This record gives sequence, structure tokens and C-alpha cells, in this order.
Amino acid sequence: MAARICSRCVLPENFPGVVFDAQGVCNYCRDFAGAEDLESKKSEYLRKFESLLADKRGQGDYDALMCYSGGKDSTYTLGLLKERYGLRMLAVTVDNGFLPRQTPVNIRRVVEHFGVDHILFKPNFQALKTIFSACAQRSLYPAKTLERASAICTACMSIVKAVALRLAVEKEIPFIAFGWSPGQAPLPSCLMKNNSRMLRMTQKVVFEPLQALVGEAVRPYFLEERHFQHDQAFPYNVHPLAFLTYREDEILRSIQGWGWEAPGDTDPNSTNCQLNSLGNLQHRRQFGYNPYVFELAKLVREGNLDRAEALAKLDAPENEQIVAAVRERLELP
Repeated sequence: MAARICSRCVLPENFPGVVFDAQGVCNYCRDFAGAEDLESKKSEYLRKFESLLADKRGQGDYDALMCYSGGKDSTYTLGLLKERYGLRMLAVTVDNGFLPRQTPVNIRRVVEHFGVDHILFKPNFQALKTIFSACAQRSLYPAKTLERASAICTACMSIVKAVALRLAVEKEIPFIAFGWSPGQAPLPSCLMKNNSRMLRMTQKVVFEPLQALVGEAVRPYFLEERHFQHDQAFPYNVHPLAFLTYREDEILRSIQGWGWEAPGDTDPNSTNCQLNSLGNLQHRRQFGYNPYVFELAKLVREGNLDRAEALAKLDAPENEQIVAAVRERLELP
């Protein structure tokens, strides 16, 4: 029997911590303060971000490092920071070995359109293959960590964020920008200064399971002891789409004008990664719900996405051909 879902958003009853009232409304929707309060808080974070920009701009070779996956949201974020704020950007793309055919083309078109410096970083694929294969077959991280992302995505994003952080620290770049949607980035954490104490704890959680799998192969991606000596060198993490206007139709219209084209070989919840399909499938089998459900529910609740569209994204089955190709490349049984 299919799990009952909230009558306002799309959270299912089997999502951890969800409780429905007599009208079938989940506790997240009941606790939502409303659009007016949300807009007020967004304006507050926007003012804080612009104040920090005024203070940090022009201090080094780059104003911000963009974690650029080539997907629609990171493309739009890169364009916003370049066009609206005129920042000197360095974009970095981590190639996990499963980029759709169109994604490198999109990346090249967009960085050339904006005149942005770009680094394509490709980690050792044998190490990645071992990591992703293990994630597809067993849990590397606590269940709490996997409520909002599959184990495969959690491992992959851990490496992406680590690579970006190390690069930003070494190049003294004051901001690391991410193209996370308002559903992925909680407003209270959309603008956050990194510090050594916090980074030591978070790095330990993600690094040790990867090190146990592939040994020293992952060490160059993460911070070393020398990086922890100066707190002032640590950048801010910023998720601009959390406090700026977010409408998927407007985003697509903008980025298509920059030469971006949607890949035809990804699942409905990704525009930059084929590995995502296998991660979603494994997560649904293990936990009984799509790992994108929390993000989409939040987008619906806050008025950024139509509920019917969110349901369609969640109900769409994974593309069997993509899953089969990913499994073959990972040499999974």
C-alpha cells in the first residue's frame, strides 16, 4: 500500500518525524509561519549578504568560488552572481564520471558567455567507483544523514564540498557559492561562516567512511592540519537561491538564453548527473520514499513549485537504461 501524503505538501507519512493531523496536514506545514514572514526573513538575509559583499569584495583574485555542477540551479546562481553583483568568479566542476553528454557542453557555453575562469577537477575514478559501489550496497552514513539525500549523493557531495573548501581556503576566496534550491538550503544556514571547530567535526563524519574504503586516495580532497590554523582564512558558504526569487520556469528561461540546454538522459530530479538515478532507486528501496521528497515538499509549501508538478517528479520511475548503464560502469552485480 502506498504511503499517505500530506494534503498540502508532498511529505509521506513514512518520512522520519512526520505527523498528520485530522485533516491530513503534516507538522511541517502546520509549523510554516506563512509567506509574509518568509519574505521578511529572506530580505534580512539578502541585506546581510550584500553587506558582506561590500566588505569582502576585491580583497583577492576572486570574490567567490562557484560550485558549478552544470545543472540548472547552479547555472542560474553563477549567472546571478556575475550579472547582478558583478563578482569576480572562479567556477569549479567536480566530474564524478557520470556527467550527461550535454553537461560539459552547457558548462563550456555558460562560462564562456560570462567570461568566468573555470576548473574541471576529475577525482581518481577507481576510488570513486569503490565509494559509489559501496554506497549502492550498504549504508556508510547514519540514517539521519540520509533523510534528504541518497547515500551515493551524500558521498559525492562530501567530496565536492571538500574540494571547493580546500580550493577556497588556499586561494583566500571569501565566499563559496552553491546552487541549492530553497528546498535544499534551510534559510538559517544559507549564509554561514566556516570555522575550524565546526569543520573538524563535519569533515570527520564524511571523511572517515571514505578513508575506510579507499585509504589515502581521498586525503588530497579534504582539509589538512595546516588548513585549520587560521580561522580567518575560512570562507562563508552562501546559498543565494534560498533568499532570492526562485521559480523554475524563470530559471529555465534565463539559462537557455545563456546557451544552456536540458540533458535528455537524466531522471526528472536532476539536470547534471546520471548517477542520481541509481542513488534515488536505492534510497527508495531502503527507506520507502524518494530522497528529493523533503526538498520538493518545502518548495511546494513556500509557493515555489506546484504540488502536482512535485508529485509528478516524485512518482516518475527511474530510467532503466540509465540505471543499467550506471550499474555496469560501477561493475555492480
